[in-house]
Amino acid sequence: MLIALAALNDNYIWLYQRKNLPIIIVDLPETDKLFSWIEQHHFPIEAVLLTHEHDDHTQGVADFKQRYPNVPIYGSQECAKKGATEIINEGEIITPNYRIQVIPTGGHTAQHVSFVVDNHLFCGDALFSAGCGRVFTGNYAQMFEGLSRLKALSDETVVCPAHEYTLSNLAFAEKVIADKSAVKNYRTFVKKLRSKGKPSLPTTLGLEKSINPFLQATTLEDFTVLRKAKDVF
Repeated sequence: MLIALAALNDNYIWLYQRKNLPIIIVDLPETDKLFSWIEQHHFPIEAVLLTHEHDDHTQGVADFKQRYPNVPIYGSQECAKKGATEIINEGEIITPNYRIQVIPTGGHTAQHVSFVVDNHLFCGDALFSAGCGRVFTGNYAQMFEGLSRLKALSDETVVCPAHEYTLSNLAFAEKVIADKSAVKNYRTFVKKLRSKGKPSLPTTLGLEKSINPFLQATTLEDFTVLRKAKDVF
């Protein structure tokens, strides 16, 4: 089971479950919709994963801990002040039912991390469909290196970003990418999804390699030029 639970203006809370095991929750922008969903479905919770420290990913942590004080909340060092109970910056998380790879993807924030569970990539604000995050407390080299790590995953990887930015990202991609046909075709497809109120996510890494200019950048210089151009697009 993989669910993109809409939150705030354009965030997603990702819920993942293998077979009938407890669920994993990725990021806590809010709790009202999440608590309602949990109460309706009655699934136990294995863990919460936080990708980075920004409030639109962590402001629900305090409420969540009050209701579920025994559920571990994993995040990098920057998430400690936001309520993470288990600090991990890279490596592997082993829970009773899951093995979770932790990949450093700093740039958007200095200690942003992404998680891979059963070939599902939960990448927060590091990688979006057809785009990537802005550089805030990290730097361009960090973001380029982090995206290179994600790009090395298999093309079949299911990519689960934290925001519904796909259409605006595709508009930029169409301006800068060499093969515009894939971008145009996908933009038409996404418009239909969004017109029906459906999320454009998840995507796959194989698809992203054909429509995402930031994954196509081969040098830090090229990546930086693209990212700065997107900032003012």
